[in-house]
Amino acid sequence: MNKQQLASKIWESANKMRSKIEANEYKDYILGFIFYKFLSDKEVKYLKENDWTDEYLPELDESDAETVTSVQKNIGYFIPYQHLFSTWLDKGNDFTADDVTVALSSFSRLVNESHKVVFENIFKTLETGLSKLGDTSGARTKAIRGLINLIKDIPMDGKQDYDVLGFIYEYLISNFAANAGKKAGEFYTPHEVSLLMSELIAYHLKDRDKIEIYDPTSGSGSLLINIGQCAAKYMGKENNIKYYAQELKENTYNLTRMNLVMRGILPDNIVTRNGDTLEDDWPYFDDKDPVNTYNPLYVDAVVSNPPYSQAWEPSDKENDPRYSKFGLAPKSKADYAFLLHDLYHLKPDGIMAIVLPHGVLFRGGEEGKIRQNLIEYNHIDAIIGLPANIFFGTGIPTIIMVLKQKRDNTDVLIVDASKGFAKVGKNNMLRACDIKKIVDAVTTRANIDKFSKKVSRDTIRQNDYNLNIPRYVDSSEKAESWDIYASMFGGIPESELQDLQQYWQAFPNLKTSLFKAVNSGYCQLNADDLNETIKNHPDIIAFKQNYRQAFADFNNYLESELVDNAAQVNISKEVTNISDNIFARLQSVPLVDRYEAYQLLDDNWKDIAIDLEIIQTEGMAAVKQVDPNFVLKKKNGKDEEVQEGWKGHVFPFYLVQKIMLPEEMAELKAKEDKLITITGEYDSLLEELSEDDKGQPFVNDAGDAFVAAEVKKAVKAKTAEAETFAVLKKVQNLMDEEKNLKKEVKDSVTALHLKTKKVIEELTDEQANALLKQKWITALAESINSLPDAAVNGLVNKLEAICKKYETTFADVEKEIANTEQSLIVMLDELEGNEFDMQGIAELKALLGGK
Repeated sequence: MNKQQLASKIWESANKMRSKIEANEYKDYILGFIFYKFLSDKEVKYLKENDWTDEYLPELDESDAETVTSVQKNIGYFIPYQHLFSTWLDKGNDFTADDVTVALSSFSRLVNESHKVVFENIFKTLETGLSKLGDTSGARTKAIRGLINLIKDIPMDGKQDYDVLGFIYEYLISNFAANAGKKAGEFYTPHEVSLLMSELIAYHLKDRDKIEIYDPTSGSGSLLINIGQCAAKYMGKENNIKYYAQELKENTYNLTRMNLVMRGILPDNIVTRNGDTLEDDWPYFDDKDPVNTYNPLYVDAVVSNPPYSQAWEPSDKENDPRYSKFGLAPKSKADYAFLLHDLYHLKPDGIMAIVLPHGVLFRGGEEGKIRQNLIEYNHIDAIIGLPANIFFGTGIPTIIMVLKQKRDNTDVLIVDASKGFAKVGKNNMLRACDIKKIVDAVTTRANIDKFSKKVSRDTIRQNDYNLNIPRYVDSSEKAESWDIYASMFGGIPESELQDLQQYWQAFPNLKTSLFKAVNSGYCQLNADDLNETIKNHPDIIAFKQNYRQAFADFNNYLESELVDNAAQVNISKEVTNISDNIFARLQSVPLVDRYEAYQLLDDNWKDIAIDLEIIQTEGMAAVKQVDPNFVLKKKNGKDEEVQEGWKGHVFPFYLVQKIMLPEEMAELKAKEDKLITITGEYDSLLEELSEDDKGQPFVNDAGDAFVAAEVKKAVKAKTAEAETFAVLKKVQNLMDEEKNLKKEVKDSVTALHLKTKKVIEELTDEQANALLKQKWITALAESINSLPDAAVNGLVNKLEAICKKYETTFADVEKEIANTEQSLIVMLDELEGNEFDMQGIAELKALLGGK
């Protein structure tokens, strides 16, 4: 299974296994065991690369001082054979919870002195939490055995971008965060927000050979890791990135360290600290000589998602160099304290991005003074308003503020990105196109209607340093309005057609073909079929031809980039290359939203990237491989995995059948269609029966189907009337045919399945490339090619809405009301009743306008 499937399987099982343990706590246990497996497997890999074999591994013991020293020096720690994760698995039923306790204690004792900062007490949360996995030793053993068997299949030797371990770790953290409620904010920034911040920072750092990045509220460490990965795309040297992380909560601090280590980051590039960021700043010094080695931490980038509006203690902080220049945040809200801390640690050419509650933009008092100073000292570069409900556990409106120590310009770019998102469960989520649009706007400092605007410092001063986004960017939709003249007399207001100016510019002759003027301000529709007239208009045809021409060689380009270069292409960079290519093609095409095209690329890229990772890790032979298809089935009340046929390692069976076995597919479909026809024939024969016959046993109680056994019995006994007997005989013949056909279909499905397996395993290189082209390129190209139709349909829908809006005038409504009243009066005239009824009817007629 691919990494998504494996991660999903582990999450589903872990969520069931945690029983009554809170998700926020259980994550520490499963993630701790994954980390121990990683360290254990890493040591075994190191030993095997240095002439150890499985035969000699049992001799791995701390009594061998030379080996212990060698292993510690090279990987930073030593795990004896008896404590290896693989040894736990080999023990089977002899494994107990005590094995874990002893192993973790041994690990702490055998960490290399030079790696203490990275590994010391890293398993403390797991050690202290083991007791919560069961009330008895037996219960704990059972729970732990279940956990280690759950994660045993995670590969730990990530090659190139095939980072299965990192993906699964992030996947689990994300899902635990989604289930942890308000506590989620303590350790997790949603991946999409993290990616947005990372892209902004990486772009600023793209020309540097070596960088240092810092997160003072690091949580799980995912934010730092994403920045490193984004920066590495530009730098191409991931080992030239140094990571600094500080976290207050010890269990979360351990998550940071585990996550950084498991991503293959060199221990020398990991500097972490468990401490209170605001109370205990990070001057970097040697504990043995703090005075002479004092060196405040200054980095290329700082990124943080601190706790929102947290109380803090500003007393005695007046002379703290972090705050003395700008002011102290109020005791009740530490938001600006975190921001100023981040800013202080930036190098002169550095950049920072921080997530904050919306209130920091307009709250007064001490915060207002700090905001004023930040603007006057020219540190605020951009403000990005995020969608609501984008963070787990809180609906607080949030922003990302981007700041720099030194800037060439004095304006502030304000972005209202609150409208771009997808609804996922209870939360909103930034899509790939939303992230791309924000990053493009910020990096190019673009003014985009209803989205972003550069605001001068003078304008901000005039607004008393209030940075509330709606003051500068109006992202609201235009309110619906009704034209009084058109509502009374009919016609289409020219003013409403002018709102579609972008379409008339793209299609200069279309408007005069659709509408003719009634007077200077109004016109009427001049087409019987609006939809057909638009789609057949020469301007529209030319627009689509222009688009097709722009993308004429797009398939060939993708084939060259992806299929021909599958084994070497840089996966993380390639999506950027393709998106740049798409954007360049769209420069000559009006109306088509390039970010909509980018989203289509991203939707398709997820599967393409997985396939490329497999090919680059396992070789091209992987595309000719099939795997057992395991499914969960109940057996003795328990879920068990059983094999149900096969599935392609890269190519889905349906794709291979569609492209390479069309005749077999057509033959099978014909049989399946025949089965559907038989069902229809049953219905027809059922209708031929009399109502009395429908009450007979050969028709079911619902009266909508035949009962096979009773039909057979009635035909055999020949008890029915001749006419009914003839119907039942036809039914029996159909049932016999259906039975035989169902067997044929089942046999054909099995035969096709096995033939597909064989076809995949015997693919030629040419056939494999053709299938890759079909899987990767056809779907993407088709979705990209659908964009012109979507743009035209958008115009059709808008025009239909305008025409519908004014097709019925007020006079028409009045006439319809009058006609309805007269019809009602006529009906009232036909009524009879006593004296009082007739008086009431007379009064109603008078109200309706009758005499």
